[in-house]
Amino acid sequence: MEENRTETAATEQNAAARGRKKSWQGKVVSDKMDKAILVTVERRVQHPVYKKYFKKTTKLMVHDEKNEAGVGDLVKVVECRPLSKKKSCRLVEIIEKAK
Repeated sequence: MEENRTETAATEQNAAARGRKKSWQGKVVSDKMDKAILVTVERRVQHPVYKKYFKKTTKLMVHDEKNEAGVGDLVKVVECRPLSKKKSCRLVEIIEKAK
């Protein structure tokens, strides 16, 4: 009886961990496409030998259904199913509009 309870608890935890989607915060670099924006996400990485931190940037193609984000905006994006060859993220919210 106890084994069944622990197994169910373990499977519930695994299911909860699987259900989480990655999210990023980045800056819009390009909005020239229809229903798509290009977002750069900056992250700090430590050098494996010298232990110095440096910045790495990743460019993500993001789905923007309403074409509401503009260049320079700070946005929050979340991963989703592949929408095209390069797009597998969608826009969640615009955190800060560009000045």
